[in-house]
Amino acid sequence: MKQNPNDIQDTDQALADPTDFKYIIKQLVQIPVLVAALGYLVDMYDLFLFSVVRVPSLLSLGTSQEALLDDGIILLNLQMAGLLIGGIFWGILGDKKGRLSVLFGSILIYSLANIANGFVTSFEQYAVLRFIAGVGLAGELGAGITLVAEVLPRKIRGYGTTLVATMGVLGAVLAYFMADLFDWRTSYFIGGGLGLLLLVLRMKVFESGIFVKIKDKNIERGNVLMLFNNKKRFLKYLKCILIGLPIWFVVGILITFSPEFGKALGITEPVNAGKAVMFAFSGQVLGDLASGFLSQYFQSRKKIILTFMLISSLMAAVYLLFPTKDIVVFYAICALLGFANGYWTLFVTVAAEMFGTNLRATVATSVPNFVRGSVIPLTALFIQFKGSWGIIYAAAAVGLLSFVIAVIALRYLDETFHKDLNYVEED
Repeated sequence: MKQNPNDIQDTDQALADPTDFKYIIKQLVQIPVLVAALGYLVDMYDLFLFSVVRVPSLLSLGTSQEALLDDGIILLNLQMAGLLIGGIFWGILGDKKGRLSVLFGSILIYSLANIANGFVTSFEQYAVLRFIAGVGLAGELGAGITLVAEVLPRKIRGYGTTLVATMGVLGAVLAYFMADLFDWRTSYFIGGGLGLLLLVLRMKVFESGIFVKIKDKNIERGNVLMLFNNKKRFLKYLKCILIGLPIWFVVGILITFSPEFGKALGITEPVNAGKAVMFAFSGQVLGDLASGFLSQYFQSRKKIILTFMLISSLMAAVYLLFPTKDIVVFYAICALLGFANGYWTLFVTVAAEMFGTNLRATVATSVPNFVRGSVIPLTALFIQFKGSWGIIYAAAAVGLLSFVIAVIALRYLDETFHKDLNYVEED
C-alpha cells in the first residue's frame, strides 16, 4: 500500500501561500483527490439512477400505475437500509484497514450490483439488488472525503472536498442523460461498467499519511462503540447527522416523488421524475461550488451551512405552498431546491473534521449514510400524515420538522474550519 511521498498535512511550509491559484490546482490534481472525485461521480450515478428510472423500470416489471408510489418507497427504503448497514461496515473497515480498502471494496460491490440490476425480471429481484447496491454505495463518499481531507493541507482542504462533492452531483445529472438516451437496463450496465473501469485508476492511489502514522501504534481504531460510550462524543456524532436531514427530505421526498406532487399541485403537464432529478442536481452542482468557495472566503463552515438551510426551507415552502401551474417554473423551483442542497459538501466535510484519525472514516462514512437512511423514517411519517392531511400538507409537516431539528443541531456544533486533523480520539 503506497504512502503519499509528499504528505504535507501538517507542514507549515506547504501552507506558505494557500491562496495562490497554481498552488491550489497543484494540490487538487493529486491522484487520490481525482480518484475520490471520480468514484463519487459513479456512486451518485447509481444512487440516483433509481430515482430517474423508477417509473419505467417498475412498469416494465408489471407494477400498476396505482402502486408506483408505494413500490417505489419500498425499493428506496431497501436501498437506504443497505446504505445504513454499509455505512457502519465500511466506516469501521476504513479506520481499521485503511481508506483504500473501502475505496476498492465498495466500488466493486456496487458496480457488480449495478450490472445485475439490468438483468432483473421481478420486483423481488429488484428489491434484493437495490439493498446490495446500497451496501456498496455506502463506502464511497466517506472514504473519499476522509482521504482527501487528510491528504490536503488544512487551509485548502475545503476546495478538495468541494471538488469531490461537485463531481458526485454531476454523476446524478449524468444518470438523467444516460437514462434519456438508453433504456433503464442499459443505463444500469453503463454505471456498472464505469465503476469497474475506475478500479484500474485506483491501483495508483496512495494511502493517507496521517492514517499510516497511527496504523502500527497501539491505538484503538474503528471502534464504533467509542461513539456511544462518551456522552459528549455521541452528541457530537448525532448533531453531525441531524444537520443533513433537510437535504434528504428534499431529495428523498420532494424530488424523487415529484410526479405525484406535480399531479397534486395541478401542474398542466405530467412531471418527469428524471427531469426533476436532473434540474435539482444541476442546481446542486452550483450550490456545492458556491458553499465550498463561500466557506473558504468567510473561513467558516457553520455560517454558510445555516445560510443554505434557510434558502432550502424557503424554496421548499414555495414548492409546496405556493404552487405553479407551469411545468417550466416547477422545474426551475427544483433547480433552486438543488442549489440550496449544496451545503452537502460542507455537511460531509464537517463530519470528517469533527473526529480524530482513529474514528474519522467511521464517522465520515456512516454520517452521510445515516442521513440518506433518514429517508426511511421521513417517508414513513410522510405516508402516515398523507392519509389525513393529503400529500402536500403531509410533506410540509415532515419538512418543517426536519428543518427545525437541523437548525437546532447546527447551533450546538463547533466550528471546524481551522481544525488540525492530526489527532486521535481517546477511549
